[in-house]
Amino acid sequence: MFDVQLKIEDSIVHLIGNSKLILIHSSLSSMGFVQGGAETVVEALSSLSKRGITVMMPALSYEFVTPLNPIFDHEKTPSNVGAISETFRRSPGVVRSVHPTHSVCAIGPLAEELTAEHHMDRTPVGLYSPFRKLVERDGLVLFLGCGLRPNTLMHGVEEIVEPPYLFGPEVEYSIILRGGLEYHRSYFTHDFKGYVQRYDRIASLLGEEDLWKGRVLEAETFVLRAKVLWSVALEELRRDEFAFVDRE
Repeated sequence: MFDVQLKIEDSIVHLIGNSKLILIHSSLSSMGFVQGGAETVVEALSSLSKRGITVMMPALSYEFVTPLNPIFDHEKTPSNVGAISETFRRSPGVVRSVHPTHSVCAIGPLAEELTAEHHMDRTPVGLYSPFRKLVERDGLVLFLGCGLRPNTLMHGVEEIVEPPYLFGPEVEYSIILRGGLEYHRSYFTHDFKGYVQRYDRIASLLGEEDLWKGRVLEAETFVLRAKVLWSVALEELRRDEFAFVDRE
């Protein structure tokens, strides 16, 4: 199992080069048989922090925290975006940002700093979110076997342009922190009703120096530069506010 963990770790390091900050979207099933499953993958990701690399993963909870169930428990509410994300959330040393539907988990030298201010936003990918800080620090986004569609960073671009499909109702949530401290705060939600996200279209707008691919075990893996993605996607969305969605 250790050999598999080391192979995953080395493959990611090879793909990201000298970068010290990555956000990972993932699909465990795409990697083929992995001895130890999601735990092995997460151990490899955690080991990257020992090389000075900060690893972030979305821990989105919008399927569990809804307008009908507006309760977010910072320690207990699970991630609904896959086994690797949820296992990472529960891993020792991992910290989580405070947001009811779009929290981010992180480990590494910058983890605390990147996640500390997310509670100040009233939208999922606002100015204080770890996603925006990834752009500011010129980090990378790595898509581990899941293609380019699940790209939460794109929501931040959409929040600037505000296309008509994006925002849903404002919802008041109960936020439960460690020790049982609870408070209430209103957030603007994302909607997308009647539309399908097509963030994979970004591939046609990026050059090889800003988007490249390789493999981690059996998973086809894409890597892109967050700052370039942000700039290119913002320009495209301002040109056509429906550029990255299709009608259902």
